[in-house]
Amino acid sequence: MLVKIYPENPRQSILDQITDNLRAGGLIILPTDTVYSFACDMKNIKAAQKMAEMKGVNLEKASFSIACKDLSDLSKYSRQIGNHVFKVMKKNLPGPHTFILNASSEVPKIFQSKKKTIGIRVPNNAIVQLITGNLGNPLMVTSLKIDDEIVEYLTDPELIHEKFGELVALVVDGGYGSLNPSTIIDCTNDEIEIIREGATPLIF
Repeated sequence: MLVKIYPENPRQSILDQITDNLRAGGLIILPTDTVYSFACDMKNIKAAQKMAEMKGVNLEKASFSIACKDLSDLSKYSRQIGNHVFKVMKKNLPGPHTFILNASSEVPKIFQSKKKTIGIRVPNNAIVQLITGNLGNPLMVTSLKIDDEIVEYLTDPELIHEKFGELVALVVDGGYGSLNPSTIIDCTNDEIEIIREGATPLIF
């Protein structure tokens, strides 16, 4: 199913339909401020396992991130954020950045790396913010899998629906997406280390 959300005037019935599917363990595809991504309810382990299978990875080794509604979620799902790191995060979020942080007990252990860390995003995308706000907790997200040289289907929601529609509960049409991934920053030692340069440079 392909559904359209108009951020400036979202229909509550569509938001409820999406979150009902998420709570029931369904996978969705939605736009972010970078690439279109698979997403599921962070609290639903079975859904995350299905998402890992689709990506062809073991869930315990998968580098999934959580997408939060806003900065207020940072202290809930991470711990030991130093002042310097927090100031940098505040300058760059919401935005196309993934910050690797020490995970709090609010993050299911299955999603934490062996180092007990988690990638946290606050996408600058109204659709993600609407869905996470309606759901009441973050989404577990991972970019669409690229398994060939045809990239158009990764940016056009209608082509995404044609390719993945039977594998997910629904595809959220948020217009054409990007092919640029997020910048990944490791902040687990209270230092800032850029692991991957992405769509937008980090502002210090």
